[in-house]
Amino acid sequence: MKKSIERFLQYISRNFFSCWIVLGVDTVIASLCTLFTFIGIHYITGIGWNVFQLLEVVAIAFLVSIVGDLLFNTFRNTIRYSEIKDLWRITCSVLFKTACMAIYIFILFSGTRLFGSQSLVFVISDGMLTLISLIGLRVVVIVIYESLIGMVRKTDMRILIYGTDDKSVALKTRLRKSPHYRIVGFCIFSFDNSRRILADSRVYSFNSKVEFDLLVSKHDIQGILFSRYDSIKEEENRLLQYCKSNGVKTLIAPSISETDVSDLSYQFVRPIRIEDLLGREEIKINMQEITSEYQNKIILVTGAAGSIGSELCRQLAQIGVRKLILFDSAETPLHYVRLEFEKKYPGIDFVPVIGDVRVKQRLRMVFEQHHPEIVFHAAAYKHVPLMEENPCEAVYVNVVGTRQIADIAVEFGAEKMIMISTDKAVNPTNVMGASKRLAEIYVQSLGYAIVEGKVKGKTKFITTRFGNVLGSNGSVIPRFKEQIENGGPVTVTHPDIIRYFMTIPEACRLVMEAGMMGEGNEIFVFEMGEPVRIVDLATRMIELAGYRPNEDIKIEFTGLRPGEKLYEELLSTEENTLPTSNKKIKIAKVRRYEYNEVLADFSAFEGLARNVEIINTVTLMKKIVPEFISKNSRFEALDNLPQKLI
Repeated sequence: MKKSIERFLQYISRNFFSCWIVLGVDTVIASLCTLFTFIGIHYITGIGWNVFQLLEVVAIAFLVSIVGDLLFNTFRNTIRYSEIKDLWRITCSVLFKTACMAIYIFILFSGTRLFGSQSLVFVISDGMLTLISLIGLRVVVIVIYESLIGMVRKTDMRILIYGTDDKSVALKTRLRKSPHYRIVGFCIFSFDNSRRILADSRVYSFNSKVEFDLLVSKHDIQGILFSRYDSIKEEENRLLQYCKSNGVKTLIAPSISETDVSDLSYQFVRPIRIEDLLGREEIKINMQEITSEYQNKIILVTGAAGSIGSELCRQLAQIGVRKLILFDSAETPLHYVRLEFEKKYPGIDFVPVIGDVRVKQRLRMVFEQHHPEIVFHAAAYKHVPLMEENPCEAVYVNVVGTRQIADIAVEFGAEKMIMISTDKAVNPTNVMGASKRLAEIYVQSLGYAIVEGKVKGKTKFITTRFGNVLGSNGSVIPRFKEQIENGGPVTVTHPDIIRYFMTIPEACRLVMEAGMMGEGNEIFVFEMGEPVRIVDLATRMIELAGYRPNEDIKIEFTGLRPGEKLYEELLSTEENTLPTSNKKIKIAKVRRYEYNEVLADFSAFEGLARNVEIINTVTLMKKIVPEFISKNSRFEALDNLPQKLI
């Protein structure tokens, strides 16, 4: 029975509560009130009338009711969530209708044509009946809906909202009629045990684990809900640990911009993730300017099935681009992205394309068919140990592939190409980082050659450089989660290793903003916040899962992998930066390379990589990028050799 009611509520929520349907229902009710008032007054007074007079009056009422509802926005809020401010809007709309009907009857027809001496009675009665009916409709809907919710909520989750600020109160209001959560009250760490009431709910105080345990037991608390990320950080894991020891769920309500909010879904409230505990300040960006930059553009995203590429595509789809070309060599991941887009973004013209950036003719075909105006180049090999073992593949994809798509973008007159690089390109110690630095060098030197008229074209090249993204495919967090689920051990390469982290959506928003503000040839560096010790990350993830580090689940150190640094740099010591309009984005000043000087070397890379000439390939990399010094790698011996032309 409960499931049937819940499905019914979901159905009517999705299908019958559009604001335009509310407008239609309100207008019909207002018109019916006029009809019944007309018939009633003529019946009581015995004044004669005909159908044409009735239709004329009802038509006027219909029109002025629509205008009044539109003027005062009476239909913008879902009926079942009506509040006092909505009643005020309804009253204003009804007064508008009443005034218009009075003008129609008293001025246009001098009060004699329809009602004789009863014109004033008609106007007042019509207004009162309309007001009572519209308010009554909302009361009935609310009563019925809450009755159904009450039947569903017998087994819902009893939660406390942490905090007493405005966001916490607003969160309680938003969840007041949720079929999934019953708000028991608010809770805070405090020594003040006086009974406080906030927004009609009790504020519970506790200052120790014992008091928290009693509170949970007495009120059968099943979850603690945080209204903002800062409140999690402020507690420094204390409340999270209390909750884990009691089996109480820890939840957070992300901002509306992060969710596709549905009143009857769990999307609005979700469990706390490790990303929420890193304490990064949210980076603000100008979405209005970003929208105007990319809206109605034809955009190509390479690596569209990867973590960064797919999120870029999602955000571009939300903006509303004219056409989105999703280019990737991974068939199954691209298939899943396609299924997601068909469901979530049916109005977007998107084209999935299986292809490889190493195949020049395939790239050319895409440009010939679709003529992209903006290119986001996210296709790359990224795993340091694998690329250290397969340097020719790293060069073929990250260097040759980037060169090919850059050249074709210029050939077909693309406006911009935004390349996604990495902090590992700064003073690289591994093949992967060096290959990305080479890609930066090529697109920047090509861009300068275009500006100086040495190469014909108009394409602007922009590079974005940032650190690790949380939760990306094959990254440390999914690996730690899997190890914890399997009972451990959790493996960390070195106790002192640190990394910078950023969420995938945040990184993609910054990439789009950098692409918008870029004038050409810049390398944008993102402010990554404070570095995170990987062993601390592992410890917090174990605690978040409800285990004790090194007791329930061991942490083991395996040693640095080939090419791996203890820390990553966002800017090398030879670089300085320039500010931008976003304080979290800076422009790196790097050594400039002349296009005609590096062209021959970049042409040589393709042959070396195709023929798998490993030593010659890495030697050439070190020649072009002299700061590339291998660490913990078989290529360290090449650093001691005199450089020579190949």
